[in-house]
Amino acid sequence: MPAHRIYTMSFASVYPHYVTKAERKGRSQAEVDEIITWLTGYSAEQLQTVLDEEVDFETFFAQAPAMNPSRSLITGVICGIRVEEIEEPLMREIRYLDKLIDEMARGKAMQKVLRS
Repeated sequence: MPAHRIYTMSFASVYPHYVTKAERKGRSQAEVDEIITWLTGYSAEQLQTVLDEEVDFETFFAQAPAMNPSRSLITGVICGIRVEEIEEPLMREIRYLDKLIDEMARGKAMQKVLRS
């Protein structure tokens, strides 16, 4: 079975959509970056490098410095699919990020979004 198309898309091509979604709902790019840092362990400088180098999603998650062990607490539905039931590990990571951005954009407090 061929890999899903999103795996080969550059993270930098999707990142602006995350930021736009946040800003449309009165949130900020800094909050998007905070979510990405919490989930992956990338520092602000590392995240900027990933964006500048247009790293694909597969590489983005494979090279993440420290995936947050609390990410397993992320549950719910995104794109009509329960996140916790996604079997493909890379797709689950991508959907975790989507779910966190979605929760933040819907007005959930950052403390709750980051499972603190």
